[in-house]
Amino acid sequence: MGSTDFAEKRRIMVERDIAPRGIDDAGVIAALGRVPRELFVPEYLAELAYDDSPLPIEQGQTISQPFVVALMMQAAELVPGARVLEIGTGSGYSAAALAAMGCEVYSIDRHASLVEAARTRLERAGCAGVHLRAGDGTLGWPEAAPFDAVIVTAGGPSLPEPLSRQLKVGGRMIMPAGAEAGGQRLVRQRRTGEDAFIEEDLGRVAFVPLIGAHGWPETTRTEARRRSPALPPDAAERIRDAAEPLPEVDDERFGVPFDRIADARVVLLGEATHGTSEFHRARARITERLIARHGFSIVAVEADWPDAERIDRYVRDRPPAGSDETAFARFPDWMWRNEEVAGFVDRLRRHNDAIEDPGRRVGFHGLDLYGLDGSIAAVLDYLDRVDPEAAAVARERYGCLAPWRHAPETYGRAALTGGFASCEKAAVDMLRDLLDRRLSRLVAAGDEGWLDGEQNARLIASAEEYYRTLYMGATNSWNLRDRHMFETLRSVMAARGPGAKAVVWAHNTHAGNSAATEMGRQGQVNLGMLCREAFGTEAALVGFGTDRGTVAAASRWGGPMEVMEVPPSHPDSYEHLCARSGKPRFLLDLRPGRNGPLAEDLKRFRPERAIGAVYRPGAERENHYFQASLPGQFDLYVWFDRTAAVRPLAPTAPLPDRTGSSAGTGKSTAHR
Repeated sequence: MGSTDFAEKRRIMVERDIAPRGIDDAGVIAALGRVPRELFVPEYLAELAYDDSPLPIEQGQTISQPFVVALMMQAAELVPGARVLEIGTGSGYSAAALAAMGCEVYSIDRHASLVEAARTRLERAGCAGVHLRAGDGTLGWPEAAPFDAVIVTAGGPSLPEPLSRQLKVGGRMIMPAGAEAGGQRLVRQRRTGEDAFIEEDLGRVAFVPLIGAHGWPETTRTEARRRSPALPPDAAERIRDAAEPLPEVDDERFGVPFDRIADARVVLLGEATHGTSEFHRARARITERLIARHGFSIVAVEADWPDAERIDRYVRDRPPAGSDETAFARFPDWMWRNEEVAGFVDRLRRHNDAIEDPGRRVGFHGLDLYGLDGSIAAVLDYLDRVDPEAAAVARERYGCLAPWRHAPETYGRAALTGGFASCEKAAVDMLRDLLDRRLSRLVAAGDEGWLDGEQNARLIASAEEYYRTLYMGATNSWNLRDRHMFETLRSVMAARGPGAKAVVWAHNTHAGNSAATEMGRQGQVNLGMLCREAFGTEAALVGFGTDRGTVAAASRWGGPMEVMEVPPSHPDSYEHLCARSGKPRFLLDLRPGRNGPLAEDLKRFRPERAIGAVYRPGAERENHYFQASLPGQFDLYVWFDRTAAVRPLAPTAPLPDRTGSSAGTGKSTAHR
C-alpha cells in the first residue's frame, strides 16, 4: 500500500475503526467510506488523515476523529433526505459525511475564515447539498427550521434552548455538554412534544468549547479555564505553594529530597521524553543517592537486555561476552548512547570498583522485549527484501509503538494487508532465530546463573508472541511488553536475593500507574501498575515533566536524530499548570496525606505530554498528549521549566563495555 493510496487507507479505516466498534448503520459506514478525509485536513497531515484521532485545522480548532463523527451520525438516527443542522463546520468533513448519506445539511461556524475554507474543501471533494454560513451557532438557523436532527460539534455548559426549539417533534439533538475540560458527556436529546424533551447520556467525550449566546461567552483561554471546574483557579497557586525547590541537576545534593522514598523496594523514575538531558541527569543523581546511601543494587532500564548486558559487564567488571557488537547501536541509538548515560555508567563503574565482593556490586539490566534494538531492524531488512509494501506498513507500526500513540487501531493495519500475511510467519521465524542465537550466546557465557535455559526459552517465546501480537492489536502487544518488563525485573530482583532493591528508568507511560490514565481505561497495564500491585507502598513512582526547550527525536521511525524545538505546553495540560507556577525546577509530593488540597485539584483527568523516539511537533496535541490523573499516576513529580536535548555520542566513542580498550582499567573515554 503506497503512502498516497488514500482510497485503500479509507477502506482500512472503516474496517478497522468504524464497523467493529458498534457502528452498524449501513448509511453511516458507507458515507465514511466515500468521503476523502485527506482533503479536509492540512496538507502536511494528509498521511495521518485516516488515523482515528482528531487533527488540528485553522483557528486553533480540530477535525473530529472518524469514530466520533460516525458515533454522532448514528446517534442522530439519520435517513436519506433528512434535514440536519450542524453547529461547528470546522473543516467541513462532518458536513461532507452527512451529505454523503443523502442529508440536506445546514452548517454554521462562528469563524468566517473556516466557513470559506470548508466551502473550498467541499467543492473540491464534490460534495453537494451543504448550506454554509458564519454566525453564532447557538442561535441555530431559524428560517431553515424545523430539522430532523441537530449535531453540535463543540461542548457547551448545557443544551442551547434555541436549538432544541428548532427540532421537529421526534427530532434528535446530539451534543457534548458539561465542563469545558474533563467533564463533557455526549447527550442525545429527543423532542417528544411541543414542550417535551427527553435526554440520554451516551458517554464521556472531549470537544472544543461552544462559544455563543447560549454557550460559553467569548473570552480568553485563561479565563475559560478559570470557569471550568476541571481547572480550578488556584491550581497553579497551590502548585507554587507545594513545590519544593530542587538544586541544580548536576549538584550532588539533587538526590537528597528523594530520601523520602528510600524505604521502597522498587523506585521507578520516569521521563516525559526519551531525548531530554535533564531527565537522564536527574535520574542519575537520584539513583546514585539511592545506591550510595540506601542499599539499592539494581539499575533496570527500558532497553534491550543484550545491549544492557554489555554495560553490566563493564560496570561489574564481568568477563566479556565474546562478541564485538556495539551496545545501543541501532535506532534510536541516542536514547541510551549519549553523554549523560555514559557519565552515569562511568560513575557506577567507579562505585563498584570499591566493592570487593562481586555479588554486592550494582547491576545494570535491560527490561524491554526487544522493542528498540536490532530485532526490529532485522525484521524490516527481511521485509524490504521480500515485500517492500509490507515493510512500509511495519515501519509505520514500529513508529506507532511510541508511548504517545494511544489509538489502538493503528497496530492492526498490517494484519489487513495480504502482502504481510503472506510473509508474517517467515518474518517471525527469522526473528526467533535471531533471538535464539543472541540469547544462547549470553547463556554460554555462563556467569549469570539466573539466566538459564528456562529463562532463555521464556524470553524467546515472549518475543515471538510480542511480534506476532504487535501486528494484530495494540492493547495485547502493549500489555505483553510491559508484563515481560515486569517479570524480567522480578527475575533480576530474585537473583539478587531477598531484600534486593531496584531503580527503574522508563518513560512516564511505563513508570506511572496506567490505572490512572486513559491507557487503563482502554485495558492497558504497565510496569508502574504491575509494580504497584505487587509491591504496594514499597513501589515509588516518580514522574518528570517540562514545559519547553529542545529534544532529541526523529520525525519517523528509523529516521535520523534531530534536535527539535518543544513548544510551550498545551493550555489545558498539567505542564501548563506547572509552568504557571513560575518556578523553574521543583518537586511535588503527591502521596496520600501530603498536599491534600493540591492533590484534590489535580486528580481530574487532564492532558499530559509524552514524547518518545518519534516526535511530530506539527500534530503535538493529537499525537503527544494523553489523559491522566497526575496524583493517581505518580507519588512524586519532578519539574523542569526548560530542558535541552541529550548529547549523543559520536560513532567512534562507544558506551563503556568489556570490549573497549579502556575497560580493564575501570576508566572510559566514552563521554569525551
